[in-house]
Amino acid sequence: MTPRPLIGLPGRRKLGRQIDEFPEALHGVELDLYFADYSRGVLEAGGLPVHLPVDADPAELAEHLDGVVLTGGADLDPALYGAEPETDLFPPEPRRDTFELALIDRAMALELPVLGICRGLQMLNVRAGGTLHQHVPVHSRFDLVPDTEVHQVVTEPGTRLAELYGEALTVNSLHHQTVDQVGGGLAVAARADDGTVEGLEIPGLDVIAVQWHPEMMRGRSGDPVFAWIVERARARAGRR
Repeated sequence: MTPRPLIGLPGRRKLGRQIDEFPEALHGVELDLYFADYSRGVLEAGGLPVHLPVDADPAELAEHLDGVVLTGGADLDPALYGAEPETDLFPPEPRRDTFELALIDRAMALELPVLGICRGLQMLNVRAGGTLHQHVPVHSRFDLVPDTEVHQVVTEPGTRLAELYGEALTVNSLHHQTVDQVGGGLAVAARADDGTVEGLEIPGLDVIAVQWHPEMMRGRSGDPVFAWIVERARARAGRR
C-alpha cells in the first residue's frame, strides 16, 4: 500500500488556565492545539497529519514533510508589516509568527505544497511584503455556527481555485482581518462580493491560500482544497 503523504500542521501554544474546566493544578501546563477539523480534512483526503510543535526547528521539520497546512489562530504581529496595533481582540503570538515564517521559507525552498487557511493566507501575504486591514468586524461572524454559508466568493479564471471550485462558491466567515496590499509574487485567485481578497496563489508553485475555513464546511464531502494538497504532496513524495 502506498504510504500516506505527511502533511504538517502548526498550531497555537496555550496555558492550561486558558482552557475552561482545566484543573487548577494544570493551569501552568502548556498545550499545543488547533481545530481538529484541519487534521480530519487531511485524513479524509488521504494524507497523514503531523503536528508541528513550536519548540522544534521548523527547517528540520520541513525536511520530513510532504506538505504543510498553515492553520488559523491569533492575529499576526503588525510589526511584521510595519504597522502599529489597532486592536487587541486577538493578541499576536510572536513565537508562532517566527516559527511559521521559517517553516514557510524552508517549505518554499523544498517546493513543498502549502495550503494557507485564514491566518495562513494572511501569513503568506505578509511574508511576501503585503499588509493587512487589522479590523473588519463585518467579517467576524462568530455569532453563527462555523459551517454557516455567509457570502459568495468568485474565483479568478485560470487559477487553481477556479479549477477546484468552479466560478463561484458560498463560504463561511470567521475572521476579522483581511488583505490590504497584496504581497509581491502573489496572485489574487478569489474575491468576496465586497471585493475582499479571499484566495491567493503563487504562480508556478504549489501554494494556495483561502480566507474562509474549508475544513469547517461540513456540508461538503471531501473539500477540494484538501484533496488538492494531499494529491500534490503524494506526487512530491513519489519523486523522492
